[in-house]
Amino acid sequence: MAEDEKIKEEAKEEVKEETEEKLNRQLPLQKTYCCQEETLLSAGIHIGTRMKTNDMEQFIYRVRPDGLFVLDVKKTDDRIRVVAKFLARFEPAKISAAAARLYAHEPVMKFCELTGATPIVGRFIPGLLSNPAYPNRIEPEVLIVSDPRADSQAVKEAASEGIPVVALCSTDNEFSGVDLVIPTNNKGRRALAVIYWLLTRQILRERGELPQDKDLPVTIDDFEAKIAREEEET
Repeated sequence: MAEDEKIKEEAKEEVKEETEEKLNRQLPLQKTYCCQEETLLSAGIHIGTRMKTNDMEQFIYRVRPDGLFVLDVKKTDDRIRVVAKFLARFEPAKISAAAARLYAHEPVMKFCELTGATPIVGRFIPGLLSNPAYPNRIEPEVLIVSDPRADSQAVKEAASEGIPVVALCSTDNEFSGVDLVIPTNNKGRRALAVIYWLLTRQILRERGELPQDKDLPVTIDDFEAKIAREEEET
């Protein structure tokens, strides 16, 4: 019983809001996460939307009283490891990462800078992957998208070209054209920074470019979008 009380006490400190404290008291303390559980929860990577799809139901932990669906952080952590192992098989330049959403621009740019992947930020130009006549066409062997809805054109073209797609998916996303999912809050500024920081670190570890007990030379803050309030997404 003493151990249970310890877990509850540690979980209470992870977030300030009462609703989040209630959630954390129900989550088992995991010692094997890629990142401290407190960091994951305080970034809100587990906070979904008020909508859920059948595809994402397998990753949903519970629904809060306010109607928000909550993702299972253990499954998010597991998928980061799986995706990192998968991506580490590819040549860095053959990996592309797309980010149409404003909050994902900086995380994707930093991810690509550190891993050697090719960034596709902002508006996706139709034909970038599928039109042989387009002079700036790129031919990645795998594509990462920050939101399969916002990056739908990229997903569609990748699927048509037989390019596997890794997607950051929230509770309201569907898997059409997506091959591998990381369940996460894909709209929050801090959440996106944490996920891409973790993915970067895990890929470099899988490649042997970063010791298993070492962190990246940059912080999560370096991955976080830095935009004025008036520029923030609605």
